[in-house]
Amino acid sequence: MPNEVSAQELKSEGQRLFYEGLYEEAAAAFERARALFAAAGNEGEAAEMVNNLGLVHHSQGKWDEAIAALEQARATFVRLGDRSREAQVLANMSRPYAAKGEPEKARECLQQAADIFAALGDEQRRGEVLLEMSRQMWKSGARSEAVATFEAGLQTLQKPSISQKALRSLLNLRNRLLTRKSR
Repeated sequence: MPNEVSAQELKSEGQRLFYEGLYEEAAAAFERARALFAAAGNEGEAAEMVNNLGLVHHSQGKWDEAIAALEQARATFVRLGDRSREAQVLANMSRPYAAKGEPEKARECLQQAADIFAALGDEQRRGEVLLEMSRQMWKSGARSEAVATFEAGLQTLQKPSISQKALRSLLNLRNRLLTRKSR
């Protein structure tokens, strides 16, 4: 049990370092936490640290290393039957694929993540994934698809921010006006 507490502390330290932009130090903390979680037999948390390492590699522009780490984490979550974390990893995998210039692979990862969240009944995360998918579509030039996906994501969110609520209200008003006009 002392290793788990220490692993949790390392995980928290890695997260703090990551958010401060100290990627090398964050990677070292995540790797040490991964080793301790693995030694304690906590495969889920060990895989979560591999996921975090993937995010660090992405932030460093190491796309292939990021994808490899995220694939490794995903394989563990699939084996453990942890669908929620599998979907989270898939959403994370979209970023290095997009950055690498592979928008179709990025979109495929996001679609799989959205489908898993839908199957789990997690509409908030599904909406967040759809919003990310719309951003990536917009960047790749698929403007009309991006707008439709953005609207679907916005409508799906269960806990929208204030600005998202305002946008949703505007879209609902637009839809009502368009419905009246087409009668």
